[in-house]
Amino acid sequence: MWTHARWQGRFLPHPLAPGERLRAYATWCNAVEGNTTFYATPTRDTVESWARQTAPDFRFVVKLPKPITHERRLLGVDDEVRSFLDTIEPLGPRIHALWIQLPGSFGPTDVGALAGFLRRLPRSYGFAVEVRHRAFFDDPRSVRLLEKVLTEAEAEWVPFDTVAFFQSPPTSDAERDAWTKKPRVPRRSSALTDRPIVRYLGRDDTARTVEGWRQWVDTVAEWLREGRSPTVFIHTPDNAEALTLARRFHDDVRAALPGLEPLPEPMPTAATEPLTLF
Repeated sequence: MWTHARWQGRFLPHPLAPGERLRAYATWCNAVEGNTTFYATPTRDTVESWARQTAPDFRFVVKLPKPITHERRLLGVDDEVRSFLDTIEPLGPRIHALWIQLPGSFGPTDVGALAGFLRRLPRSYGFAVEVRHRAFFDDPRSVRLLEKVLTEAEAEWVPFDTVAFFQSPPTSDAERDAWTKKPRVPRRSSALTDRPIVRYLGRDDTARTVEGWRQWVDTVAEWLREGRSPTVFIHTPDNAEALTLARRFHDDVRAALPGLEPLPEPMPTAATEPLTLF
């Protein structure tokens, strides 16, 4: 995500060597969704580069690969999990949580597979589970069942809040594309652990995005007062302004909690290396 084309030259220096792009992103935000690992496991050398570019307290929420979560549905994947964890090991304390995003077809009858899978994961990691089956939002029994399994494993339930996004029809190509792909589920704002994680999807219109996150500002501020350490990811359909929006959300929370530390100062957008012809 830190190489998003719409940010190059606007928020992040351009051109910039691949081994410096995450470092530049980390001056804007102190956490990142490791979404690329869902589609392909990086090389260990690549992961070592990520570690060199970030401070030990930078947060990676690393998504487990698609073959583990969607194709094998958490069954018979011990070897694949061990291989993946070995690859990301260089991140060390930067691994804030292993992100287990499950397909929309993964429902209450599959919770046993999730429970067994979580029991086999090393306790040195934090776990964050994202579900999309409607029963986990509409059926109280299914909600209680999932919460029980997650609580026993000390795992967090990751809400993907799309309520503001679906409040009115799309108005751009990016919104129309997201309209057909993103889950339409009720908002959930309860934390199960001391490290809650929130994913929020707004609109390409900044004012509507900000209006839609008002409840999260209050919730995150309350979590901080309780001694929790939340992580919040701000998205829009085109993500063109995601970096500035993330910092604006952080500023809104700081307005409620002035003692909250500010984010780092962004790196200047001037290129760090001279252009050459040869």
